[in-house]
Amino acid sequence: MQYLTSFMNDYGYLVLFLSLVLGIMALPIPIEALMGYAGFLAYQGQLNWLASVLCASVGCLLGMMIAYWIGAKLGMPFFEKYGSKIHLGPERLNSTSNWFKKYGNKLLIVALFIPGVRHITGYFSGITRLPFIIFSTFSAIGSLIWVSTFILLGKMLGPKWEIFHEIIKKYLIIGSIIIAGLLVLFYLFKKFQKEIILTLVFIGKRALEIFHTRRRTELFLAGISLVTLGFIILMINLIQNYLENDINELDTVINMLISYIFKNHFDLLMHFFLKLGTATMLVSIIFYTLLWIIWKGKNKLIELYFLFIAVAGGEIYEEILRNVFHRLSPDEPSLLERFPYSFPSEQSLMAFVIYGFFFFIMLRHSKYLLVHTILVVLWIVLLLFMGISRIYFHVQDPSQIAAGYVFGGVWLGLTTMLLEIFRLLTTIDSSKKRSRIRV
Repeated sequence: MQYLTSFMNDYGYLVLFLSLVLGIMALPIPIEALMGYAGFLAYQGQLNWLASVLCASVGCLLGMMIAYWIGAKLGMPFFEKYGSKIHLGPERLNSTSNWFKKYGNKLLIVALFIPGVRHITGYFSGITRLPFIIFSTFSAIGSLIWVSTFILLGKMLGPKWEIFHEIIKKYLIIGSIIIAGLLVLFYLFKKFQKEIILTLVFIGKRALEIFHTRRRTELFLAGISLVTLGFIILMINLIQNYLENDINELDTVINMLISYIFKNHFDLLMHFFLKLGTATMLVSIIFYTLLWIIWKGKNKLIELYFLFIAVAGGEIYEEILRNVFHRLSPDEPSLLERFPYSFPSEQSLMAFVIYGFFFFIMLRHSKYLLVHTILVVLWIVLLLFMGISRIYFHVQDPSQIAAGYVFGGVWLGLTTMLLEIFRLLTTIDSSKKRSRIRV
């Protein structure tokens, strides 16, 4: 890497271009680190970032085209003869070829982000005879996105690029796999659109029938249980990362990205969302929840009781958590200074619980699925920008806010789950009493 960066300092664009050509063809060249270094040189003013992006994109595309040509020339006969030695025998190759022909062009956009996959994409496209125009078009789009991502991140992070290169690459790979999965689902939806729509219509009708019966509580209970389970899994993962001290670098990267994306022009908007998380606003939301229960509630006493548990219990819960995490902090002075008594974030945890309970009560008392969808989307957007506003004004670190939301999600999930269990038990008890009276 030192030799390459030395050459980059002297020959700039030429080294970047050739490295991308050869690296994409599976030569052992650290092309991602090199693109990040090109961004760093652009940060210093030694290279133009736009020229670097164009140069690297052309190099990447040329490398993929050469790999495509090699794959097309070697073709199936070569792999039929030697493929079994490298776990690419005829049967496996044929099944993979059919799969790749179906939606390989969609995956070309994100394949470059995945190490190992990017190196065989060009060769395999040639072997499977993917139409060259489709291959080159999607490869050009993918090359531009991939190259721009790493060069711009290098420019944004400047001297800190080398420190955060590995963690950025890790999350980009995870993101790429998720996007690839979504593209596959989109393809499957397009192919089986009629069957999927008919199934969804049937499920929707059945859900509406259940929704207007006593089984509505059971439906809510099942949904809450699944969401709570998801938050518990996230909580376990977060605790593990905290104890292993894996959150410092990610905090720094997110802080820098938020500062870069949301510049000073967003002060007014961020102030608005910051105010929504203040103690005064949270008390107001508790009061509105109380009024809504009195006005709309069917099991008023149970809902009021669990509102009290959610808020008062949430305060005790977050106090215990912060004490526990302060005692469990890894023995590193820097971490203890950063998290003296603020992990997870008290404001984020209580905002999640209070706003969450408010939206849940509104959702629970509405019979319209459209209203439910709007409420869920509104809650997610609200929490997202409340968190971003706290990062924007450097009130708290991203990990503190994320921890507040995750632990708040667990507490809110458990509280609402118990609420629905009590509601269900009350309904069953009422039914038994009616039966006895009739007898």
